[in-house]
Amino acid sequence: MNNRVAVVMGSDSDFEVMKAAIVRLKSFGIPFEVRVISAHRTPAEAERFSKTAEENGFGVIIAAAGKAAHLAGVIAANTVLPVIGVPVKSSMMGGLDSLLSTVQMPNGVPVATVAVNGADNAAILAAQILAAADHGIRKKLYDLKAEIAREVSRKDELIKTEVESI
Repeated sequence: MNNRVAVVMGSDSDFEVMKAAIVRLKSFGIPFEVRVISAHRTPAEAERFSKTAEENGFGVIIAAAGKAAHLAGVIAANTVLPVIGVPVKSSMMGGLDSLLSTVQMPNGVPVATVAVNGADNAAILAAQILAAADHGIRKKLYDLKAEIAREVSRKDELIKTEVESI
């Protein structure tokens, strides 16, 4: 299985949101490439990129876009690789427009969609997909889950202490 992740965004304005995915992928040691490709402004490049993604060593594609967020769907239409859509919050409708544009795909063109601005979860999902064939990534995911559980337990104890002091 190819183990690289493509992080594609429809505009450079999506980069602030997508930094969370980049940080998470780095923390897992997963190789990735970041691109700006627009479904509407560079449709030929979006098609070329998605049609050649597998031969270029990608195993998963994360595609982020706002407003008329068609990037993930355009990419998914041209590859059999898993595509994870990240709807980016826009100035209109609080990101609902992006969410609906990303999640409402026709039969036969699936896009796994995370929450609006959910770049971190997109990277974790990409890691989980790759972990099916990579025990090293799987170990890092188990470590992450344990860390998250420890943090919740710590917060539980803090709240208990706070309640007792009321």
